[in-house]
Amino acid sequence: MNKKEKILELINKNSLVFTNIDKLFLFISSAMNVSVEEVKKLFYSLVNNGDIFEIRKNKFITIPSHGYVKGEFSGTSKGFGFVKVKGMPDDIFVPANKTLGALDGEKVIVKIISQTGEGIDGEVVSVYQELKNIVGLVKVVAGNFFLDPDNKRILTDFPIVKTGLKLKKDMKVMARIVRTDKGKVKCIVDEILGMNDDVKTLELSLIREHNLFEEFPEVVIEAEKTLPKSVSKKQKENRLDLTNEVIFTIDGADAKDLDDAVSIKKFDNYYELGVHIADVGEYVPQDSIFDEEAYRRGTSVYFPTSVLPMLPKSLSNGICSLNEGVERLTLSCIMKVDFNGKVIDYKICESVIKSKARLTYKEVHEALTEDKLNEKTKDLVEHFKVMRELCDVLESNQEKRGALNLEIPEVQFVFDDKGMAIDITRRERNEAHRLIEDFMVLANQVVAKHFNDLKIPFVYRVHEAPTKEKVFALCDFLKGIGVRYPQVPDNITPKYFQEILDLVEDTNTQDVVNKMLLRSMQKAKYANKNLGHFGLALVDYCHFTSPIRRYPDLTIHRIIKEWLHGKIDTERRDDLDIFTFDASEQSSECERNADMAERDVDDLWKAYLMKDRIGEVFEATISSVTNFGIFVTLDNTCEGLVRLEGLPDDTYIFLEKQLKLKGSGNVFSIGDKVKVQLINVNLYSRDIDFKVV
Repeated sequence: MNKKEKILELINKNSLVFTNIDKLFLFISSAMNVSVEEVKKLFYSLVNNGDIFEIRKNKFITIPSHGYVKGEFSGTSKGFGFVKVKGMPDDIFVPANKTLGALDGEKVIVKIISQTGEGIDGEVVSVYQELKNIVGLVKVVAGNFFLDPDNKRILTDFPIVKTGLKLKKDMKVMARIVRTDKGKVKCIVDEILGMNDDVKTLELSLIREHNLFEEFPEVVIEAEKTLPKSVSKKQKENRLDLTNEVIFTIDGADAKDLDDAVSIKKFDNYYELGVHIADVGEYVPQDSIFDEEAYRRGTSVYFPTSVLPMLPKSLSNGICSLNEGVERLTLSCIMKVDFNGKVIDYKICESVIKSKARLTYKEVHEALTEDKLNEKTKDLVEHFKVMRELCDVLESNQEKRGALNLEIPEVQFVFDDKGMAIDITRRERNEAHRLIEDFMVLANQVVAKHFNDLKIPFVYRVHEAPTKEKVFALCDFLKGIGVRYPQVPDNITPKYFQEILDLVEDTNTQDVVNKMLLRSMQKAKYANKNLGHFGLALVDYCHFTSPIRRYPDLTIHRIIKEWLHGKIDTERRDDLDIFTFDASEQSSECERNADMAERDVDDLWKAYLMKDRIGEVFEATISSVTNFGIFVTLDNTCEGLVRLEGLPDDTYIFLEKQLKLKGSGNVFSIGDKVKVQLINVNLYSRDIDFKVV
């Protein structure tokens, strides 16, 4: 039990009431034998996270307890809302007069008022995590400026507090929420994003709506000036010197943050695979300026026109990037893998490397499949062939254990010199991609197992098994579209899902079934408990290989380094237990936000590319069926809606279990091919509308 858990236990057990809060801190300090200052820090951290609530003056309870829970508030256009609570199957309904002015997306504490077979009703009693920023359109009413939020689940137009910025009607802006003592909400404009009719402004609006920023705070920019440009002699002391080894990187052509490199050798009875990862922890210690910013960001975010990095460029593209021909500090996982794909020995250590070549996926693919060699690949092609040998063995093992091979198409945009999208295709994946992916998975597995066996607090990448209810719902869907599925076993395994994928391979329902199967599974996340990875069919798994762009990787790198230097004692384990939990929660939330932002921006550029093609006819596949129409997907991954009025004249019945719209002369089912005509595109909502030809 860590210190935070002990504080929660003390409060929960004793129903603490004190005449003032300082006496509460003294009591906890004495009971736990820790300083009052540390108690205050931990206590307010729990309050800010909604784990402790002051139910009345100087009377504190833990959440959940006493009929109080915490969750995220979702507003509606009608004024009422819902609160999603972790671990509760149903959302809590909050009437319009019980929201306490909570805005969509804010974190709240809710008192449960009633619980019946029809649902749960509640009342918001505290907003413990307010919205920081809001994006919207400037409106002018009677000479006064108001902000009309882009988020249509926020009903109110907020008065804009006057500043020095020159505002105009129909400007898109980002503003800061200000709550007055009387409960009124106003806003202060911090940034003018541009005019509402510009696609680049709309893109920036979406990025800001997800609270993402290109620029780093001034304090981080100042700290960059202290970073070294090269590896020092002192830093190389006591590290494994691999600078003379044949080590190289393989990345996308436009990648600048190169955080993983590989090496390969083949001996009589085994392969020696080296996975060498940038030692970011050497330059970003815990609680440093860089670390605080990286924790806040959680992940790098990738958009069609830009990258919002987790770390500033001096780190991500500079001293931490494994650039060709320069010495770089790394953490290496060097594995001996027998010819059956079993890891028979391994070493995890601090190292220093000098990359022999900066290669692209395309170059390696052409070398392996077309014998097309250049100055770099001609000396390394034999290494590529050994890599492919090992990769084939590893993939055979993945297939045997039932790891899922989900093929979800990804979008690839083509932009002109002015940064405007001119084309869209499916992103290509070739043989070189699978080499790197399989080797990274193996290293992640080895590192996770090592630290799980040591029982050292760690951050794992976990993917829990789907619920039986979700699996049965998937089977209902498969039955509805005519796919004969295997009998559902008592114990759901990845192999069962892979059997379904094999059944629809190379059929017109393959993409749809892949998507539905993905939706039926739980979302992967980070946790400081090792819960296994269902999709990969692995007991142990973590993210070790991308510390430049993912905070969990950076977290475990520092733990690995502390372990290597013998610095993890009992007290440090307690601190790490708290930190790995907090880092896991924060990183999972940042990842979800980044995923939504990337999807929203992709949809905007898809809509932009389609807006000048109104009237054109396309081949499409029905990807979803509803009671109000059908969704169709084009070969270029653009998705749109055909409303009922856009279908051939008929009287349609929606067959929910079969996911069909059936008329007297027409039937529309998931996976069917249809010809559609583009009839409307809305850049602001990112909606694309078709009609069936």
